[in-house]
Amino acid sequence: MTRLSWTALVLLMSILQGPGSSNSGHDCSRNGNCNKNNFMDIRNCFKQKESFVVVDSFYGNINATNYWGQTKVNCIVFVETNGIELENYTRTIQDTWPKIKNNSNILKLHISKWHIDQRVHMYVLYGTFCNDTQLNFKDPGTNCSFNTTDTELCHIRCIDTNTVCKKSAYDKGECSTMAPNLQNEYIININSTTTNCINCNNPVKKPEEKKVLNTTLSEKGGEIVPANAAKLMNDMSNFAANINGSSAEISVGEGVKGVLVKETHKDEVAEVLFAYQSPNDSINIIDNTETLKNFSRAVTLPKEAFDKAIAQNVSIPFAAFFRFINMAKDEKNSTVLGNEVLAIEMGAAIANLTDKINIVFTNMTYRGIPSCHSWNGQGSQPNWTSDGCVTNITKHGITCQCSHLTFFAILMTPLNETISDSDFKNLTIITQVGCGLSMFFLAIVLFMHFLSRRIKATNATKILINLVCALFLLNLTFLVNNYVANLNNSVGCKIMAALMHYFMLATFTWFAAQAFHLCLSLYTGGKIAIHRYILKIAITSWILPSVIGIVLLCIGKYGEQVISYQNTGNAADRVMMCWITDNSVHLIINIGYYALVFLFTFTTFIIMMSWLCCLRNVKGAKAKGEQSSINILSVMGLCFMLGITWGFAFFAYGVFQVPALYLFTILNSFQGFFLFVYYYKTSRMLPPASDEKSSSVSNITDKTSLSSFTNPYSNWLS
Repeated sequence: MTRLSWTALVLLMSILQGPGSSNSGHDCSRNGNCNKNNFMDIRNCFKQKESFVVVDSFYGNINATNYWGQTKVNCIVFVETNGIELENYTRTIQDTWPKIKNNSNILKLHISKWHIDQRVHMYVLYGTFCNDTQLNFKDPGTNCSFNTTDTELCHIRCIDTNTVCKKSAYDKGECSTMAPNLQNEYIININSTTTNCINCNNPVKKPEEKKVLNTTLSEKGGEIVPANAAKLMNDMSNFAANINGSSAEISVGEGVKGVLVKETHKDEVAEVLFAYQSPNDSINIIDNTETLKNFSRAVTLPKEAFDKAIAQNVSIPFAAFFRFINMAKDEKNSTVLGNEVLAIEMGAAIANLTDKINIVFTNMTYRGIPSCHSWNGQGSQPNWTSDGCVTNITKHGITCQCSHLTFFAILMTPLNETISDSDFKNLTIITQVGCGLSMFFLAIVLFMHFLSRRIKATNATKILINLVCALFLLNLTFLVNNYVANLNNSVGCKIMAALMHYFMLATFTWFAAQAFHLCLSLYTGGKIAIHRYILKIAITSWILPSVIGIVLLCIGKYGEQVISYQNTGNAADRVMMCWITDNSVHLIINIGYYALVFLFTFTTFIIMMSWLCCLRNVKGAKAKGEQSSINILSVMGLCFMLGITWGFAFFAYGVFQVPALYLFTILNSFQGFFLFVYYYKTSRMLPPASDEKSSSVSNITDKTSLSSFTNPYSNWLS
């Protein structure tokens, strides 16, 4: 057992289990101690948190009544100095059992990461001629150190493993000279009075075993048959039962590598991290998330996935992670980033994970727009779908967050859907200048309305002011969006995306409200009898977009988005912005919502143009050039008031993409100016009619019963 004689060991055991020992009520085993004969209890022993580690050089006399009465120290482990007999035990026992190494009379305690994760608190006893008057246990919550009457003879060291070693970094230089069997441990100098811990636990671990499977996955052309890959993953449960260690590297021909990790203790399962640098590198098992940043590919499998597997009666929890290079493509001939298809199997159906599986690709050079997809392994060809996976693209890389286990790949959308760098830069300048001009004129409108607040505003003016507010805030959030995106603050970016999206939807809604008011005025002759008419419109126009925004924010659809464009060097450049990360949501909510608004406002536009034409004919013939000018001003005014110019976004596809984008940005740059003109014309006091023609026009206008809507361009028609 140890270098203590059996007589001395029995004597020490009887002393430690004196009359007071029964007061503790906590024994790590039925014998009240842990030794290598009952090593199956060693984990339960240390899970009691407070433990005696008795070195074989300790020859002391302890009155258990004084110390067992604390009820905190409830486990005794006898450790042999420079012991070698543990080398033949399994890896689990080697990691769990602490070791003491004596080098030139300097004692060093070797523990594993398991002790630190369990937050084990150890009392290390060593020395000769010790008795209870020389030893004094301090509160485990304090910083324990030597506390004896004669430091040359009798010692006790109190070690909180989590405090001492938790944040220690891997010291490759210090640990590379040690024996291989010691290079995965944490080393504490027992003789030192200062807290120190050498971390020799390399966070990058190779699997313990190497296995080669003689399974044919490829066909004559060299491509991996998807159905064969799916069958391989389904066989992982049987393979896991046949490996001896806790992990194994698996090779299955050229282009297929995998790693299987077993968690033999169900109550201690934790997240598992895999990482590799390139498609040709072996896959590593990683100890902490910080180390994942050193690799270009990383996969994080959460603890929740293991809990779900255990709940489905999986006998031994395991996780098998495979990388398939050159797998046969789907029917759409989709392009896979890096030609890498990843797969994860746990022997159970794992889905609806709250803590998502993270698949990270960084420092990648690619052309196109990436999107995370999955395939359930059924069928002769992959049937990729984006369901259950969210794509987050940042300037550092691509992160796929998926809620289920299956095959994964990042599909690329071709770059022919993007624009050149010159067009992008031109459009950026036009947009920024246009937003600035619009905000300037919109601010003037708000300022003028504030000055004239004593004058009772018409319903049309009230609706216009709400539209101006929404459009002003939309332009403001758009201008500061890129700045917030570059702060690399995910929470701030989500809030910014939600705000900009809300004001955009609110602007669309106020376009529809403006059209609704014009139609209702025409229908009722300007005599709208709806109770609290403006209040009801305002509540609908401001609240409805907020409901959509809150729902999307809660389900995590906002975040960092990348706008890709092609530079002259034929590489993809990207600009960050805070926006909707799910393209499907963007199409349904934004495009679909504005499509309904556009249909309604465009119909109203046609009606109003018909009314303007009739009014012009009544006022009499004008010079041809003047009529042309009047028509242009009238059309432009109505277009901007009803948001018709936003419809050019519908044509921003294919060969019409660049022209449509230029028209969209240039025309909307004048939106604030024309809304300013509209407000100025409708709000100012018009002089009384002085001639017969003006009187006639006034009578005609009255007959149309549009007293609540004043055409801002009527003077240009007179």
